[in-house]
Amino acid sequence: MMKLLGPLISIAAGFVGGKIVDKLWVGFTGQQPPKHGNKEAQAEATMRQAIAFALLSAITAALIQVLTDRGTQKAIAKFTKSS
Repeated sequence: MMKLLGPLISIAAGFVGGKIVDKLWVGFTGQQPPKHGNKEAQAEATMRQAIAFALLSAITAALIQVLTDRGTQKAIAKFTKSS
């Protein structure tokens, strides 16, 4: 059961993380994030902004993956000990 919840938790955390990155980007720059599907924001963004957004997104995704993997492993270990 926990092994099935792991990917779902990871997907949900990734979705929430993406929304957080978008909100932070708008808060700091005042512009929409230059991400795929937003042609207007991509056209207006400088190369430096595009790279900064890509780095922020990648770092956030990596942190979310590590934290959800660790949390899932701890939950599985706790669940198997109590069974």
